Amino acid sequence: MQLGKLVKVKDLRSVWPHEANDFTKWLAKEENLATLGDEIGIDIELRSTEAKTGSFSTDILAVEANTDNKIIIENQLEQTNHDHLGKIITYASGHDAKTIIWIVKEAREEHRQAIDWLNEHTDEEINIFLCRIELWKIGDSAIAPKFQVVSSPNNWTKTIKRSLDNEWTSTKMLQYNYWAKLTGEIDKNYAMFNSRKPQGQNWYDIAIGSSLAHISLTINTQKSEIKSQIWIKDSKPLFDNLFESKNKIEEELGFELNWGRLDNKKASYISVIYNVNIRDEGNWDKSIKWQLDKASRLYDVFSDRIKKFN
Repeated sequence: MQLGKLVKVKDLRSVWPHEANDFTKWLAKEENLATLGDEIGIDIELRSTEAKTGSFSTDILAVEANTDNKIIIENQLEQTNHDHLGKIITYASGHDAKTIIWIVKEAREEHRQAIDWLNEHTDEEINIFLCRIELWKIGDSAIAPKFQVVSSPNNWTKTIKRSLDNEWTSTKMLQYNYWAKLTGEIDKNYAMFNSRKPQGQNWYDIAIGSSLAHISLTINTQKSEIKSQIWIKDSKPLFDNLFESKNKIEEELGFELNWGRLDNKKASYISVIYNVNIRDEGNWDKSIKWQLDKASRLYDVFSDRIKKFN
């Protein structure tokens, strides 16, 4: 078998001549933010481009899906410099952003060290990513973009520090450790999913290829139950459209679902529940396998339907 050779396209401006007019507009498209989010490990939803911060403009203002924590993205199709390092701090402060993403052509070592230092000396809520944008092709193929993370937060270190400072309850530590173990299982055995940064919370979200819905995994220590579900953010028409095919969907899945339209709320859910004592770590392996197996079946059956509706 003859394999092609990857060739790096060194001139980014041959594809994006102007940073604001070309690259920022390209990145702001849903599918490109999804690619960036997959590399970083968060779901990114656009709010605006050229968002004002006093007399300055942030390239992209976004939020993390399902938490609405603000994200600022600063683009630089050149080598990193002090000016842009100052800008990302100014913009993050102006928008009260929890996540900062600095996308560059090339990262100078002193700026990588600066981002590492900031990540080490800020709490778990603040996350800073330094990413390279690269272009590649094989032979005469179309040019393909690739994001490469250069510096990112060490969330395990931040989590331990926070727990030692008594900011986390035992339940939050349990939740974090459970999702960290589940993340490792995704990385090893569930290639259809992009793993996410574990948090000390009772849910873990997985993208499904649409901004209207996602897969949500939950654990409930009080009720001794776990769920895998389709979480529809704000679209009763989508829920109704799926509910019309309820019998066919459940036949394809091989199990029944709980359908919650939640008429008094924006969101809706379609879930399957498993009763288990999640406080007993001896149950984690089978619980994680159950959740991810059910999530993969939900993905197989729902993803195309949701994308077509979208």
